[in-house]
Amino acid sequence: MDLHVYNTLSRQKEQFRPLDPDHVRMYVCGPTVYDLAHIGNARPVVVFDVLYRLLRRLYPKVTYVRNITDVDDKIIAAHRRTGEPIAEITRRTTEAFHRDMAALGALPPDVEPRATRHIGKMIAMIQVLMDGGYAYAADGHVLFSVPSWPDYGRLSQRNRDELIAGARVEVAPYKRDPADFVLWKPSTEDVPGWESPWGHGRPGWHIECSAMSQAYLGETFDIHGGGQDLIFPHHENEIAQSTCAHGGRPFVRYWMHNGYLMVEGEKMSKSLGNFYTVHDLLKTLPGEAIRLVLLQTHYRQPLDFTHDAVAQARHALDRLYGALRGIDAPATEPPEPVLHALADDLNTPLALSHLHETAAALHRSRDAQDRYRQAGRLRAAGAVLGLLQGDPEAWFRWQPEGAKGVPDDEVERLIAERAKARKTRNFAAADAIRDRLQEAGVVLEDTPAGTAWRRT
Repeated sequence: MDLHVYNTLSRQKEQFRPLDPDHVRMYVCGPTVYDLAHIGNARPVVVFDVLYRLLRRLYPKVTYVRNITDVDDKIIAAHRRTGEPIAEITRRTTEAFHRDMAALGALPPDVEPRATRHIGKMIAMIQVLMDGGYAYAADGHVLFSVPSWPDYGRLSQRNRDELIAGARVEVAPYKRDPADFVLWKPSTEDVPGWESPWGHGRPGWHIECSAMSQAYLGETFDIHGGGQDLIFPHHENEIAQSTCAHGGRPFVRYWMHNGYLMVEGEKMSKSLGNFYTVHDLLKTLPGEAIRLVLLQTHYRQPLDFTHDAVAQARHALDRLYGALRGIDAPATEPPEPVLHALADDLNTPLALSHLHETAAALHRSRDAQDRYRQAGRLRAAGAVLGLLQGDPEAWFRWQPEGAKGVPDDEVERLIAERAKARKTRNFAAADAIRDRLQEAGVVLEDTPAGTAWRRT
């Protein structure tokens, strides 16, 4: 099966041809760990998690690298604002990021390098750039000379004036050119810093990803992913410094970027009261429903995260898990239409429509063997999308954090009591139990196999 992806560099969909068909290499920009991840941060994690799952089905080996930026001006600002030690800020927020992304069903990357553990590699790359005439030292800083590389701007396809304006460049007298960007900056004694040939300091943000991707994927690799907001200046700068440091050899063959995320039709903003962290959303919403919302829109399109969309996603998962209820079938092979949809530039909306078709066929089937086979296919289709891997009963019994609903064992006790009442034809008592549970948010469903229940 051929995989096609939209390459931001060429602005067209291309057939994916890895450098090594036996080993695909992918790098995705990870979090800067200064605060809890918001729903916009979660979108690329989920998008490239699906790509990772698909690549692992299509190729014998995949190495997925996603970094942790644990030295950055935003982290220093959080330390100065709160007084919390930098090491504690990065430890706490990294652990929260891991928990939150796991709750969204994201697999961990194969390698998760931390910037602070690769300072030596960054210094070495900067020195190569200086030796090649692509960088210069000035006033304790080292800067990349943008005019030294004529192809600068190819990824973002902006002209020089747009590049300078878009970078929101710092006006500094030590710069030779307004577009030049920082590779190394000086550090005072109260912030993180390392010794270097240019003095005590710390790396610029862009050089971190170039050094870490080279360390684990080599000078040239297959896929680099991230949000659309990273195209310029971050990814543009990565290309420039990596290509120049590698003697002009290509850096990345396929650049993939997910679209922006809005909330209730507006840009997410704390001032608008629509700034949602994943941590807070998970207190009231199942992680799988959040993931489904993020997959219902094609990854390159803008996504509007709304309460209605979450409600619809929960309802859709009710139907999907309802189809699997009572069938203990392991995942087998996903339906071909699901894989073909994903192989067409991660068309998750189309893949989800085929997922629902498989669930519908399972619902319709009355043959036990066919139901078992369809359930295995549905599980397998869900696995490629990171969905439907839980216990259906656990899905229907999920409660928000701190909910004071009827405990599971009490629901089971009342269902048993209701069954006795029905057996003795005490229908008034049976109806009273049903009504009591319904008022508590528990819906009963009488089936030939017995009474099933779910929380609303």
